[in-house]
Amino acid sequence: MSDEPQPQQPNQGWAPREPQTAGEGKTGKPERPRRTGWRRLIPTWRITLSTCLIGAMLLIGGFFLGYHLVQIPAANALATKQSNVYLYADGSVLARDGEVNRESVGLARISKDAQHAVLAAEDRDFYTESAIDPMAMVRAGWNTATGQGKQSGSTITQQYVKNYYLAQEQTITRKVKEFFISIKLDREKSKNEILEGYLNTSFFGRGAYGIQAAAQAYYGIDAKDLTAAQGAYLASLLNAPSQYDIVAHPENRPAAEARWNYVLDGMVEKGWLTATERTGTKFPMPKETTVSTSMSGQRGYLVNIIKAYLDKNDIVTEEDLDRGGYRVTTTLQKDKQDAFVKAVDDKLMSKLDKKNRKVDTYVRAGGASVDPKTGKVVAMYNGIDYVKQYTANATRRDFQVGSTFKPFVFTSAVANGSRTQDGRLIRPGTLYDGTSERPVQGWSGDRYAPENEDHHDYGDVTVTEATDKSINAVYAQMAVDVGSDKVKQTAIDLGLSPDTPELVPSPSIALGVAHASPLDMAEAYATLANHGRHGTYTLVEKVLKDGKHEVELPERHEEQVVSREAADTTTSVLRSVVQNGTATAAQTAGRPAAGKTGTAEEDKAAWFAGYTPELATVVAVMGQDPVTAAHKPLYGAMGLDRINGGGAPAEIWGQYTRNALKGEPVTDFDLQLQAGANITESPSAGTSDEPGAGEESGSRKPGDESSGDNERNDTRTPGRTDGGSTPPGGDTGAPTAGGPTADAGPTGNDDPANGDGTTEGDNGDGDSTGTGGDDDSDHGTIAGIPLSPRRQ
Repeated sequence: MSDEPQPQQPNQGWAPREPQTAGEGKTGKPERPRRTGWRRLIPTWRITLSTCLIGAMLLIGGFFLGYHLVQIPAANALATKQSNVYLYADGSVLARDGEVNRESVGLARISKDAQHAVLAAEDRDFYTESAIDPMAMVRAGWNTATGQGKQSGSTITQQYVKNYYLAQEQTITRKVKEFFISIKLDREKSKNEILEGYLNTSFFGRGAYGIQAAAQAYYGIDAKDLTAAQGAYLASLLNAPSQYDIVAHPENRPAAEARWNYVLDGMVEKGWLTATERTGTKFPMPKETTVSTSMSGQRGYLVNIIKAYLDKNDIVTEEDLDRGGYRVTTTLQKDKQDAFVKAVDDKLMSKLDKKNRKVDTYVRAGGASVDPKTGKVVAMYNGIDYVKQYTANATRRDFQVGSTFKPFVFTSAVANGSRTQDGRLIRPGTLYDGTSERPVQGWSGDRYAPENEDHHDYGDVTVTEATDKSINAVYAQMAVDVGSDKVKQTAIDLGLSPDTPELVPSPSIALGVAHASPLDMAEAYATLANHGRHGTYTLVEKVLKDGKHEVELPERHEEQVVSREAADTTTSVLRSVVQNGTATAAQTAGRPAAGKTGTAEEDKAAWFAGYTPELATVVAVMGQDPVTAAHKPLYGAMGLDRINGGGAPAEIWGQYTRNALKGEPVTDFDLQLQAGANITESPSAGTSDEPGAGEESGSRKPGDESSGDNERNDTRTPGRTDGGSTPPGGDTGAPTAGGPTADAGPTGNDDPANGDGTTEGDNGDGDSTGTGGDDDSDHGTIAGIPLSPRRQ
């Protein structure tokens, strides 16, 4: 063994290391520069990854925690549901409802077509998807948050859980429970069991819970007998039960049919219905009613109208009402409600002979009465009996209002300071050419020359006389002089809905082609009675939940929508209609009164709209086939040649108003008239056919209304002479504006033919139709505008 020292291995032992250069770490690698400035705010990939992992673990943990904590609860027993109580304004009971209309049935007792229709409407992938659809829920939440409307995003399983196990409140807690219960339920129950439960708990409107109750309510059959067409309609109702009930709301039929077609198309898409079967499918009109007799008489109509009012005004939803527990005090006054029913029975229903006159089976009546100062609806008439005629005639919008629209034209003329074609200010005494079929001047659309009733030529007449006699030629021209777009806006300002069917700017607007309800018209006439101040009508005074929690009602706002002079001058003109014109039957009210008669095309509806200082009331008599629901002419009804606004409607109005205001002091109108309202132009002033500053084209173009419809039915209103109107005592002049009624007492004659030469029928809308026949259409169109009603 050698004594010589062993050589040392390099880099071992304690030998000093080479000094590190700047920027190198302990390993000798370059050190990463420290983050400065805004870069320090950006998390590193390590932090990002850690956060994602922790978040995923928390999400998974939260899911499992929620899954184990949330248990499937017992069903919410609708058997314990409370009833709702509806009260008159004086606190007496109007009606009670709240009985749960449900008959649960097994899936085998529901037709396959009906099952498939519901799936096509609500959840087409029900049998293949999971209990929840996260993407649909996110999409629905986003649409709701961005103002695109509330959307559920729920599967049928989730909807069933909400209906059967949970309450309906829109809270995060309820949605979380719904989420976990749906997942559990999907593991514990079959798809068929869930579908069966859903079909038995869903709300279809008309108080019907479950498809068996709905099949009975709408078609009078069992769920096992539902066809594809019927099932598709019931499935459509799930989307909007009250809106898509086309018997209660005829105006919503286009929307309901669109939804119905969507359901059928979905059935074809999924192979549940063949294209051939789909082509041959016709829309299945539901029955009028199969409701409980506890809603008989006027009660059922009124309860449904009140429910719709509460829902529309976001006071209480329809579904919440159907769960019960509400005490609703209405504005309806029992004495006035009873008086309305009695007046209709006395002046109309008691005079019908349905066994011997088929046309008498078509007769319907509707009406509404409003306090002008408060906007409170105090009475309504909707039909003979809710269990016999389901449609609420006071609120339906599918009949022309006829010449009851004409006052809105004059109101607009005064409010806008309008002038005739030759520059004369439009006032009650302004002269117009009343020649029948005189072409309207200043209208840049197609030729429009409406005829007066019986083609009567009046020559130069004042606006007051034209209103008394409802002369179409004058008012069509006035609508152009004012501007039909301005006339439309005035009607809306007074109270008509902007969505009123056929409310389009054209000369024919003056003749009442619009389809407004009696309640709409009562609201507008109440604005005239209230000197041009408008506030939306109200139906509810107070709402209590469970007898102690008062539900907040929307604040009523009132504003001056037309000048007082415009409204009051219109009132002065309408007083002449009652004193000297087509509405002398309204004098039976025994009070100062103003009003206007109206008759729709082919006598399918007759109207009287009038008011005293205390009450604005509109009455309509309508013709409708009880089987097909088609609008029908009323020629021959009540044994008369015609039913006109000056007949039964004005007579009903007179009796109702007299009894409704019985015991109240008689007050006169307090009017502030347009400057020069009492001045009558002399014939030398003349009228001009020269086009002036009339309205520009741009609205719908009118056609020649008389075209193709000149075959006359020479039946005339009893008491009519020459198609003209001879006022009592031969006084054809306008009354002193603002003065008292010349003859405020009863006429003593209830017959539409007074025998004194007065015209009880309406003269001025020039009906040139034949006997009416069985034409199911309400009216036609020519050159793009609705045909106007040709009689007053």
